[in-house]
Amino acid sequence: MKTFTINDFIFSNRYRVWRHIAFWLANVIFIALLYSAILGIWRSVIHNFIWLPARFLYTYPLILWFIPKYLFKNKYIIFSVLAILWGIGGWFLNIYFRQYLFNPIQVFLKFVPVSNPVAQGSGQPGSYLVLVITATVASMIVVFKYWIKTQRQWMQAEKDKITAELQLLKAQVHPHFLFNTLNNIYSFSLENSPKTPGLILKLSSLLSYMLYDCKAEEVLLEKEIEIMKNYIDLEKERYGNKIEISWNSEGDIKDKYIAPLLLLPFLENAFKHGTSEQLEKPWLSVDMSVKQDVLRCKIANSKNEFVPLSKNGIGIQNVKKRLEFLYPRKHELKMNDEGNFFVVSLLVELKIKKNSPVISSHGNLQAAENVAL
Repeated sequence: MKTFTINDFIFSNRYRVWRHIAFWLANVIFIALLYSAILGIWRSVIHNFIWLPARFLYTYPLILWFIPKYLFKNKYIIFSVLAILWGIGGWFLNIYFRQYLFNPIQVFLKFVPVSNPVAQGSGQPGSYLVLVITATVASMIVVFKYWIKTQRQWMQAEKDKITAELQLLKAQVHPHFLFNTLNNIYSFSLENSPKTPGLILKLSSLLSYMLYDCKAEEVLLEKEIEIMKNYIDLEKERYGNKIEISWNSEGDIKDKYIAPLLLLPFLENAFKHGTSEQLEKPWLSVDMSVKQDVLRCKIANSKNEFVPLSKNGIGIQNVKKRLEFLYPRKHELKMNDEGNFFVVSLLVELKIKKNSPVISSHGNLQAAENVAL
């Protein structure tokens, strides 16, 4: 059974009637309390209930028609003109409602005698002010809800965009790498090398991770690191002794979560530029540590000092966008070209073990079509 939340009550169409009831009850009680010192609490409450039909007539056309049809569709001039005319119309509504309904009911309930000037009066600024304030508050609620829902839709669109870019990133990570690795495995198989099954298993694990595990918003950090090690092992077999690789890690990585494929593109980029045939002794180093739920990852690789290394490749730009979106103010990325070597330093605030399953990127943000209260 779904747990009731304030968010559901405010935004779900399921509770729309109850929202309206709550709003009008709050309106009656609040206005009644304001006038209680003059009229007494119970008489003030009755007065406000009598005025409800006038407030309905004045408020609902505004929030159900004027605002959605004109304000939300950026027809500001038309909306402004209608709002002014509606303000004038509210004054006449106040006069006629008081004269033909409110005053006769007061006489009927013997709140005032027929001869009392109040019973004969046709309009009072106070009731008009309450009418306008009620409609204004309701309109502000509608506009605020519309803004919240627009922000949610924008965030969902950004999340969908990030998901699409992640799929593209996965396609970018493995084509040339996959081709070269398969060729390498094929050559080992022709030689009946005992390394062949292990390489196939590592490649299978890597592809499975990219195709299936990466559908989640977050994965275990130890899984991401395992995939990085598999990637390095496969590249080692490809390059043999042509490249020197070092790996250092410390800290507790268990029960920590991170966005998938956040580190692998930097590693792939390091291999791409750290194994140039123009280099006599290419090298690559990876240093990782986890302290107080903060991951520190440093990847450095040798490069030709005369060839500037681009920091704006599609894969790297994709990771930057994902970091900004998924870890706002919770990450720090530095990329430095030091001439004959390149360094990437990344700090990310990790999440500890969750009590609930990882949610798909196509989450349950509800697209709201009706924004009235």
